[in-house]
Amino acid sequence: MKRLFDIFISTIGLIVLAPVLVVVAVAIKVESAGPVFYRGLRAGRYGNPFRIFKYRTMVMNADKIGGPSSPADDARITRVGAFLRRYKLDELPQLLNVVKGEMSLVGPRPEVLQYVAMFTTEEKAILSVPPGITDWASIANSDEGKRLAGSPDPEKTYLEEIRPGKVRLQLEYVRRRSFETDMRILMETCKVLIFRRRSPAQMAARPRGGE
Repeated sequence: MKRLFDIFISTIGLIVLAPVLVVVAVAIKVESAGPVFYRGLRAGRYGNPFRIFKYRTMVMNADKIGGPSSPADDARITRVGAFLRRYKLDELPQLLNVVKGEMSLVGPRPEVLQYVAMFTTEEKAILSVPPGITDWASIANSDEGKRLAGSPDPEKTYLEEIRPGKVRLQLEYVRRRSFETDMRILMETCKVLIFRRRSPAQMAARPRGGE
């Protein structure tokens, strides 16, 4: 049921959002040289690597001049990119990953391989399910870029203050996943994107005190 739902919704989404996707692509090309998509390597189910589809929000070769953690004030982010990140529009192309079966609409966000290499034996359970576009951790950390802004070492801040909470919520999702839970996560995600504020459920899910 989950896979059929993923295919149906992502296909409809790509068709309905086609005009928006084209406009965004043009805006990216007009502002800066380089490809429209960022095809970063991520760990999929069972740790199998795949190339993610994201709109490029940074300058060319950004991965060579900085780390994988990017605060909202990162100098590598373009003006168009800042807008796309604010409204999560850079994630829309991942509907293609869903259609291809590399991702699901709901599931733990796919991590870069260097972070997956840090997984403990318990945390490797996260790789037992397909990665997703959104999950409880994504909702709780929808302002991740702002939380990293101003940090003298964004990578250290991410690893010490954000990553532990994300992993905890991802493990909780894996343990209690169900179609009903996926529907709740999708609804909560829509609330965050539309109203740009956290719902009570999101506040409860958000890690506190660097947990």
